[in-house]
Amino acid sequence: MEKISLPLKFPRNLVPFFPYSGTGLVERILQHFLLFLRSCCYQLIVTMDSSHEGIQMLLTAEQEAQQMVAAARNLKTTRLRQAKEEAEKEAALYRSNMESEHRKKVDETSGNSGFTAERLGEETEEKIQDLKKSASEVQSDVVDMLIKYVKAVKC
Repeated sequence: MEKISLPLKFPRNLVPFFPYSGTGLVERILQHFLLFLRSCCYQLIVTMDSSHEGIQMLLTAEQEAQQMVAAARNLKTTRLRQAKEEAEKEAALYRSNMESEHRKKVDETSGNSGFTAERLGEETEEKIQDLKKSASEVQSDVVDMLIKYVKAVKC
């Protein structure tokens, strides 16, 4: 097989512009590489005589580049799936922590309401005892006053 040595330069109209951050960087690089291979294929087809081996070699290289792009897409899909699973696990953990804290606060609050009811019952009993004591102190005076008014009724 004879080697072809052509000055294969990246055509200026296909010079890729891609940012060096963000998602899909590998995929974009491979897509631009695929474009480069296609342009090389077209350049070789134009400059070569109709050598079947050279065309077949270029088509094989293009297929390999397509396989690389597919592998990059699969890798991206796998990473996205893993990230989603990790995020779901973290969300479930956070949710369970928040629910347990909420249950603790509800338990504390309901426990306090029992204590509050007890305290209110004791205070009510104390007030009832105070009222009974003050009523018993003035009871004889009230009875005397009522008897006096009943006797003083004019017929």
